[in-house]
Amino acid sequence: MRVNHAILHVCDFESCVNVFSEEELDLSDRKVKSYVGKTCRKALSSVENRRGEFEPGSSFEGEVRDYFANQVDFVSLSRQCAQFIAEELSHMESPESCDVLVADFEDDAPKVSTDTREEDQEAAYEAQGKRYFVVALLNSRPAFMHEVGGGELGTRVDIARHHAILPNPSQKLSSYALVESKTLEVLFCDKEREISGEKRLLLPEGLLQCSSEASSKEVVDTVTRIVEEVAQEFGANTAVAASKAKAYVNENADDSAYLAPWDMAEEVFDDEPMQKRFEEAVAAENLPDKVPMEKKAAQRLARNHKIRTDTGIEITFPTEYSHNPDFIEFVSMPNGMISIELKNIGNIENR
Repeated sequence: MRVNHAILHVCDFESCVNVFSEEELDLSDRKVKSYVGKTCRKALSSVENRRGEFEPGSSFEGEVRDYFANQVDFVSLSRQCAQFIAEELSHMESPESCDVLVADFEDDAPKVSTDTREEDQEAAYEAQGKRYFVVALLNSRPAFMHEVGGGELGTRVDIARHHAILPNPSQKLSSYALVESKTLEVLFCDKEREISGEKRLLLPEGLLQCSSEASSKEVVDTVTRIVEEVAQEFGANTAVAASKAKAYVNENADDSAYLAPWDMAEEVFDDEPMQKRFEEAVAAENLPDKVPMEKKAAQRLARNHKIRTDTGIEITFPTEYSHNPDFIEFVSMPNGMISIELKNIGNIENR
């Protein structure tokens, strides 16, 4: 990943002072560059990302299009974004203080031989890397810190409470939006806020003015729930059915960049009535025909399946074992109980 530009603005509702930076962050500082890069990568790779397209008449679409065409200055556009966000947040009953990180970065840099000239490396990078404009709200959090001062007898160290601590880059981001430079496709994640007495999503509905599609995680969670409900309705084993659904997601991510919920029926259910009921339930949820699903995202969502019995026993197993009785087998007993048999175990470790 290469970060081209980055800037940080402050929306501080504790002191009621907003600070809109006039200069970019110093990316020659390795700590700064690392923080920005990790934050951008976390936003780009999240399985909770929703996709959207700009609505007709979106003013932000024109601004970001002009920016990618080098007709709008990065600092100016970032300040517009931060000022809009600060103004909207100020209309909340209890405004949330945050820092607004705006960045321009490129991802998926190709591997170029170290023997290649620097000019050729730069050209190869720009020819293949996807470029994004990102706006992220970094919620400030209070934290205790040491404070060094002077006392009557000399130097004294006190404990102070600071209200403007940036989140750790490993923490989950709750509000951000990315725009891809060529297609202007939008990726975003946001939480509902009550602004001026109306509950809405600040970034997609306010700043970007774009549509919204279900995220990969939402689709997988919804389909898994439907599978469990259908299995329970027909008296089938819900644990086996849910693990088969996840196995389908995990396995098909290798062959395609998309997940088709409709194609899951035959893979999960053997009986035609169950397949039909599943398709009816999927249609009722208005799920998209295809959902973008990268291999890494599929693995995070569906590599393993975890179950817990009413006796308190928890088992986590690879979803690919759901249809392989050589490793795990669920057997329905005549008395209505379920027996789980784990097979071909060479070693057991305490975890």
